[in-house]
Amino acid sequence: MNSEVYKESPVVHQPAFIDGHSVEIPILKILQQDGSVYQGAELPKIDQALATRIYKALAFHRVLDERMVGAQRQGRISFYMAALGEEAASVGGAAGLEDQDMIMAQYREQGALMYRGFSLEDFMNQMFSNEKDLGKGRQMPIHYGSNALNYMTISSPLGTQIPQAAGYAYGQKLQGKDAVTMCYFGEGAASEGDFHAGLNMAAVHQAPVIFFCRNNGYAISTPADEQFVGNGIASRGVGYGIKTIRIDGNDILAVLKATQLAREYALKENKPVIIEAMSYRLGAHSTSDDPSGYRTREEEAKWQAHDPILRMKNWMLANEWWDEAQETALFESLREDVLAAVKVAEKIDKPPVEDLVTDVYDQVPEHLNKQLNELKQHIKKYPESYPFTAGRIK
Repeated sequence: MNSEVYKESPVVHQPAFIDGHSVEIPILKILQQDGSVYQGAELPKIDQALATRIYKALAFHRVLDERMVGAQRQGRISFYMAALGEEAASVGGAAGLEDQDMIMAQYREQGALMYRGFSLEDFMNQMFSNEKDLGKGRQMPIHYGSNALNYMTISSPLGTQIPQAAGYAYGQKLQGKDAVTMCYFGEGAASEGDFHAGLNMAAVHQAPVIFFCRNNGYAISTPADEQFVGNGIASRGVGYGIKTIRIDGNDILAVLKATQLAREYALKENKPVIIEAMSYRLGAHSTSDDPSGYRTREEEAKWQAHDPILRMKNWMLANEWWDEAQETALFESLREDVLAAVKVAEKIDKPPVEDLVTDVYDQVPEHLNKQLNELKQHIKKYPESYPFTAGRIK
């Protein structure tokens, strides 16, 4: 046993139990809802250009979510997950990174991809699974990925990206790269075994990874107090010997500041960091969910008063970096652009069925070619069941 780990422990001669709440974890707040800064708060590195870029990404995020939930209700796409009320976590986190840093997201971080420059057309092509989709139609809507933007393709199984991020960051370290990995996940995913495996691996091997937990209060319909009884997710970071910070996830300046400092530390020390961003999921978990079945409108109304986008807007107005005319023009143009992009993307052909077996192997193996031919024959036999594909089978 390595006694160095325990040398700081005080000695007692009577039993003394402790629990997760024995560690007091402060919450970083910089920006108030009215746009004023708390007295004594330390601002992140930010200027007007960066603030404007962040705000436009936040606005794009909200409009895209608004329009695509509507598109799903109209039957134009099959599924969608909005991030109403949580936009600051993903956009602010990405803004605290550098372009060479890898982002491994869960499924509510489209804001990070927006900030990095993923085009409106790319978003639409993925959600409609058309032939211009970078993923060739192989994934559900909102499961984005971009090699060019260092944004790892999202996986549906919960928590898989956590140990992957630890391993990827360890690889960055071994290669001497000037880069870290940011891993986003919700507090529900922290109940998966992958969470504990990933954190322990990163801590032991000293990987430069930032674990960013969006604690939005619910894992689908399960409230946080029914998921765990400890002191949130931050206390677990302390337990694994990882530098940890808890922040107001609706405070864009707190998110940006914490991420900037976390990146600096992870890169310099080659060690992991945990950020727990306290927020609230104002919308449904997905378009398949009805939150009225497990929470009250009074609870939702309370959190609507903490809108992160309005908070940043108020700060921008106070700094005279933004005005109401710009606000109106931005949201009007975004709504028009998104609607126009929907109409274009939904008319683009679906990927050819051959794309199902490409990209994994340098040469498609015989057993996959056999399966592909069998699939083609099946589609030809039942063309009415495959209206988007049958007409393109050769």
